[in-house]
Amino acid sequence: MSFAHGDGHDMPDALRAQNAAFDRFFIALERKAFRIARLALQNDDDALDAVQDSMLQLVRAYAARPQAEWKPLFYRILGNRIRDMQRRRTTRGRLFAWWPSASGEAGDVDDPVSATPSPEPGPERQLEISQSMVLLEQLVSQLSERQRQAFLLRNFEDLDVAQTAKAMGCSEGSVKTHYSRAVHTLRARLMEAGS
Repeated sequence: MSFAHGDGHDMPDALRAQNAAFDRFFIALERKAFRIARLALQNDDDALDAVQDSMLQLVRAYAARPQAEWKPLFYRILGNRIRDMQRRRTTRGRLFAWWPSASGEAGDVDDPVSATPSPEPGPERQLEISQSMVLLEQLVSQLSERQRQAFLLRNFEDLDVAQTAKAMGCSEGSVKTHYSRAVHTLRARLMEAGS
């Protein structure tokens, strides 16, 4: 996603440099952000919309902020966008629950993150890893919103506690509590699934 206007020749050097910095930031972030949004929204199109809307909002509202603040700000915007989309879905669901054709959403298409080529172990191990990831995604999607957010930001995005607190708009103590509960819940459910 490029934020440059025109061919870039008529742009001041500072603006060109800022656009390049945003481009690098989003290229490094977009796959992880998409995966987080997809886990929360369970729909590829909605997840892509949430990520792109969040990127645009970050540029519009926080372009002047230091680059070190972009990541937590972006994840805070993304979290708010996901909540908004979930609220709209709930409202839509209540409105159309009586409709005969409202039988649920279409299945998800292939996950672009897991489709990325990488050096992998043999086919049997690949299948085992793939099945484990599907189970983990299902279990993560069943966590409470705040637990899921803390777990994904800490594990998938490698944010520290302070950055996660900033992204979630809560205290560091809350992050630790939500994260701890998420980990304990996931471990228990994985053990149940394995037995």
